Amino acid sequence: MAHQEGIALMQAAPEDVEQLCTSLQQFNRPFTAGGPESELRMVARDTAGALLGGILADVALGWLEIHVLWVEPAQRSTGLGSTLLEPCERHALELGAHSARLDTFDWQAEGFYARHGYAVFARLGDYPPGHERVFMSKRLQQPLAEERSEPPSEALHKCR
Repeated sequence: MAHQEGIALMQAAPEDVEQLCTSLQQFNRPFTAGGPESELRMVARDTAGALLGGILADVALGWLEIHVLWVEPAQRSTGLGSTLLEPCERHALELGAHSARLDTFDWQAEGFYARHGYAVFARLGDYPPGHERVFMSKRLQQPLAEERSEPPSEALHKCR
């Protein structure tokens, strides 16, 4: 490992993390001029208020980046995942996204995303050993007028 005289490596403090992120954003700004970043955050709850699932994503640089889509095990195969994903994609389109990307693992939801039009563009083997991390993307499209519908509840549509 290379060592430079007079430089000490140490754990980053919260203010260091903030400064590093700000510095990188400033460096990138001339190359990334366009729409602003938007956070998309959405959850689904039952009538008692229990959390059933949610999606956490961002729109930046023309892309929807999905970080988390979680559905409680008892709610899987009920359509709740689609109920979360589809309005998030529509909202991303409204914010100017043209495409979406995400990553998952081979034991998670690759088939679910494939059914929603996502295609694999990369796989990392042994991530963790014996498994793969799967990277997927898709081009977002406006739904046909007859396919457009409002989400089941206004609260569900609140992505921010």
